[in-house]
Amino acid sequence: MNPLYSNPQDLPPPPPVEGPPLGTPALRMVPIRQPARRPLVAYSLIGLTIFVYLLQLFSQFVASADIPAALGMKVNELIVRGELWRLFTPMLLHGSLLHLAFNMYALNIFGPGLERHYGRWRFLALYLLAGFAGNVVSFLFSTVPSLGSSTAIFGLLGAEAVFLYQNRGLLGRPAQRALINLITVALVNLLIGLSGGIDNWGHVGGLLGGTLFAWFGGPLLQLEGIYPAMSVADRREASAVFLVAVGEGLIFATLAGAAIYLRGGY
Repeated sequence: MNPLYSNPQDLPPPPPVEGPPLGTPALRMVPIRQPARRPLVAYSLIGLTIFVYLLQLFSQFVASADIPAALGMKVNELIVRGELWRLFTPMLLHGSLLHLAFNMYALNIFGPGLERHYGRWRFLALYLLAGFAGNVVSFLFSTVPSLGSSTAIFGLLGAEAVFLYQNRGLLGRPAQRALINLITVALVNLLIGLSGGIDNWGHVGGLLGGTLFAWFGGPLLQLEGIYPAMSVADRREASAVFLVAVGEGLIFATLAGAAIYLRGGY
């Protein structure tokens, strides 16, 4: 008790608690229904990649050679000669069980959540374009043969970061923290890629391809419905997504074609 007031009744009243200014809506948590799509594409990609790796092991057992890798890995000289599929097929091939396990673990972490918001066909386009972009950039700047789905995985990493950033107003502080974590993970992995035996140009290209597609063609969420039954909807037009996918594919295909021409290809 304050010694200046011997009688409790003499104490001054507590100061009034100020509320928000008039006309300012009170903030509250709103339950939102998330898309309920099953991530069939993500799981199918995992299954297909594992199946291809089993074929690699089988060919080594039967023919004492990794025939799928020999036919599909990124080899610059063979791409220049016209084997253009080698700009796509490396994302299905892996050099070891540990290599496969790391990439499929990452695909299982990022893939299902992205597919739920992207939808199946847009997610598949994201994965393929990121892998293609990564292999093209590797073809442009690295002469080392390479294989692995990490080109596409880095694209998913970039797409997740763009999704969190562009929808940060709706997703709130958890999205901001997750975005910082994603940037940290990307930087750490790129630094690790500076060591020998890793095609870091493929990682950079995949990250670039996934980020570009997500920025111009990824989901832009908005709230729909009336409280408490609210849901999120994507305001990105399907036609715009299609144009972005075609445009990005043409850009990287043109870069690859120009490089092949300058190197005396077919």
